[in-house]
Amino acid sequence: MNLSARTSFTLAIALLTTPAFIVRAQDAPKPLKAATGEGRTELFLGYSRFGGGSSSTSLNRMVGLNGGSAAFAYNFNRSFAVVADFGGYDDSQLLLTGTGLNQPLLVNSSGTAYSYLFGPRVSFHRGSRISPFAQVLAGGVHASAVTVTNCAGTACTPLPVQNTFALTAGGGLDFRLTHHIFLRAVQAEYMMTRFGSTPNNPTSGNQNDYRLSSGLVFRFGGSEARLPLELACSIQPGTVFPGDPLAITATPSHLNPHRTAVYSWTTSGGAISGSGAMATVSTMGIAAGNYTVTGTVSEGPRTEQKAQCSASFTVQSSAPPTISCSANPSTVQSGTSSAITAQASSPQHHALTYSFVSTAGRMTSATSTAVLNTEGVAPGPIAITCTVVDDLGKSASADTSVTVLAPAPLPVAALPQTRDLCSLSFERDRKRPARVDNEAKACLDDIALQMQREPEGRIAIVGSYSDDEKPAMGAQRATNVRLYLVNEKGIDSQRVDLRLGTASGRTVKDVFVPNGATFNNDGSTMIDTTIDRH
Repeated sequence: MNLSARTSFTLAIALLTTPAFIVRAQDAPKPLKAATGEGRTELFLGYSRFGGGSSSTSLNRMVGLNGGSAAFAYNFNRSFAVVADFGGYDDSQLLLTGTGLNQPLLVNSSGTAYSYLFGPRVSFHRGSRISPFAQVLAGGVHASAVTVTNCAGTACTPLPVQNTFALTAGGGLDFRLTHHIFLRAVQAEYMMTRFGSTPNNPTSGNQNDYRLSSGLVFRFGGSEARLPLELACSIQPGTVFPGDPLAITATPSHLNPHRTAVYSWTTSGGAISGSGAMATVSTMGIAAGNYTVTGTVSEGPRTEQKAQCSASFTVQSSAPPTISCSANPSTVQSGTSSAITAQASSPQHHALTYSFVSTAGRMTSATSTAVLNTEGVAPGPIAITCTVVDDLGKSASADTSVTVLAPAPLPVAALPQTRDLCSLSFERDRKRPARVDNEAKACLDDIALQMQREPEGRIAIVGSYSDDEKPAMGAQRATNVRLYLVNEKGIDSQRVDLRLGTASGRTVKDVFVPNGATFNNDGSTMIDTTIDRH
């Protein structure tokens, strides 16, 4: 609160001569607590503070006042209400203004002001969690006399009792805490008063202030305005084959937590089960086509307490199975077999039955595999068809082939070959150049054993001579070897062939000739075996 320079100077002299004069600032009172409710009527209780709205503060008794306010409102509907507003405010300080020697001085004071205002209010989104509003109120203000604390004399009562007209315009914002209690975070209003002149303040006019309030709102009566129920449905999957299941989910909005929601379901095709927010549809046995599922939720008999939703699904015709067929090996010799394998599947996982047909050979099957036996089948290709049938009678086929080759020719036995056995040397005994010595006999003993193991074989004995000898010496050497084998080892003479070799040295070459083999004479000639000589 502010006073003129003349009044301020008089009060300052009086205060300075008063021993008990103390200048101190007083904290504004804390806001009052209040509550609100959602209903036909409401009561606001809160804290208010005034501030100046212009540079001129003369006669502005409301600047800096703190206090509490209460407002009663009657709501005709969700938007329009009439309001009665009452406030009480305390004057605890005075600012004495002046110039020169009369410097501004802040002193303690005592005084009160009461406001009583009435008018309309418009609310927005009143049923929601956040509710803004705007209002215009008109009425009056009663202000008591203001006295300076610890001051005596008429100058210590700078302001008399006054009553004046008041007008406010502004709005606020309410936040819902519970069903009936709201927090009025802020209420900001322009306030105009018309306090007249006083002996110490001859001027008069309008005072422009603002009022800030905050508190709780209690709302009574009526019932909570609720949004109507809403229901959304979803179905998964949207497209199925006959026999596949479907899952349906209902998603409600604006349910009343104090009521029990009851769900029900219907379908234009299939069998539905479930009584809650989730259900299933069995499509077993229904024809291909489009179908609709309808869901209902209810919390009471009124229209706004019920909601419906629908979702569509499509049933496709059952697809036939698929199959592939292969042969391993795909080429066989006549008389051997090949493994036939069928790989099949059903999109709807139906039971499958397999069969196999071939243009030749003999088929032996077991489920998805078979064996093709080609015994007695002529060379050439064999066509094979693999077929699968599901439990709905739908089938699929695939082909493969096996090529039969002519029987492989029997292997031709290799002709036996002659083998060189140990050879005999007659170089050591020049006096008896055709004599079979002990070293030669050891070689002939091995040859005799070989001929006993292979009794159908023959031996060719080729006697040779040196350059200084006659050919007859080579024949004599071969004859002596034959006599040892026949007479000493018991070898049949008919199995021994004597041959005369070339002038290649004093040797006898022994060659074993198996049955069926042909001796390569290698330049030798046959020796007459009718004469045996020692």
